[in-house]
Amino acid sequence: MIAIGLEGSANKLGVGVILHPPRGGSAQILANIRHTFVSPPGEGFLPKDTARHHRTWVVRLVKQALREAGVAVDDVDCVCYTKGPGMGAPLQGVAVSARMLSLLWGKELVGVNHCVGHIEMGREITGAQNPVVLYVSGGNTQVIAYASQRYRIFGEALDIAVGNCLDRFARTLNISNDPAPGYNIEQLAKRGKHLLDLPYTVKGMDCSFSGILASIDVLAARLEQDTTGWRDEVSGEVISREDLCFSLQETIFAMLVEITERAMAHVGSHQVLIVGGVGCNERLQQMMGLMANDRGGSVFATDERFCIDNGIMIAHAGLLAYQTGFTTALTDSTCTQRFRTDEVLIKWRK
Repeated sequence: MIAIGLEGSANKLGVGVILHPPRGGSAQILANIRHTFVSPPGEGFLPKDTARHHRTWVVRLVKQALREAGVAVDDVDCVCYTKGPGMGAPLQGVAVSARMLSLLWGKELVGVNHCVGHIEMGREITGAQNPVVLYVSGGNTQVIAYASQRYRIFGEALDIAVGNCLDRFARTLNISNDPAPGYNIEQLAKRGKHLLDLPYTVKGMDCSFSGILASIDVLAARLEQDTTGWRDEVSGEVISREDLCFSLQETIFAMLVEITERAMAHVGSHQVLIVGGVGCNERLQQMMGLMANDRGGSVFATDERFCIDNGIMIAHAGLLAYQTGFTTALTDSTCTQRFRTDEVLIKWRK
């Protein structure tokens, strides 16, 4: 079976085409293309502007994906799209596009939970069997484990997501949003040396990032205003933007490692799967690997092709659901900004 997937819950528009062999085996990625709406430095992306970007690019990306996949419309079995969660206006644009393709081609629609798409794509690419999942992105921060045909949320951010924390601090520093603000913070953090004191808020398996963002913003303002040079109390060296990025990453990633380890102990798992856009961060993967190694476990992660929002994950998760008989009627092909990971019945797993 072949499915085409459309993803556009935030500033990235992705279209993917996937093949599931008739006798089982690994899925075959036929096409996986993406186009990103990049806002000016110091600014976020507004829903209306992002939606306009998606409407402008969706047709040409669909055509390009079919060409790269080498498939005709008649070969496609279903059209999958992101039902939620995400930003309202971009989601609406993708939902309308999916309906248009469904009606035009005479294909079934399959609405997909964005978070489940990340998890299933991560499992498919890495081969992780039954891991604790750390889902970290611009809009979500969750620690998840599978049980009784549901992805159960054991811990999550109580306020803003970890990716949102990084993105907003990038705006504070007026860092470029190209290719992504979090990526640019990661590169600056690699050159940081001084670990500054920041709030550390973990409550069981939940965590909070709004306080640390407010504190790092205060330090950034101090750095900008101190024309004589703000120096480290121990070494006497000048504190830099790189040190701020380094401190922010080290602190929030330590929080994520702690709650993930607690979930591993709770469910008795020795595997961690990191998914979502922040999962591309090499330092997060390194810190998680150190923790898992101490427990005799292992860490699974993917590169930016599959960590960052993409259409192939929607096609894959949608086709898994479609093969169980699930479809979305045209009258139900809505989208929603709030769609919990544990709301989805995972019929394709035992």
